[in-house]
Amino acid sequence: MNLLEIKGDWHAFKGKLRQRFAELTDDDVAFEEGQQEEWLGHLQKKLAQSRSELDKLISSF
Repeated sequence: MNLLEIKGDWHAFKGKLRQRFAELTDDDVAFEEGQQEEWLGHLQKKLAQSRSELDKLISSF
């Protein structure tokens, strides 16, 4: 699953993300058009994961 696919099914994706990482808030999973890199960077810091780990996580959903 890539970011384009996520945008199409955003509500289901953010639910799965928050289910897996209870520490994420609504603000953490707020996604705005054109802010993909900033959003991924924020998740990297919040979850203490590398970009490749996040890519694998996104693909697993």
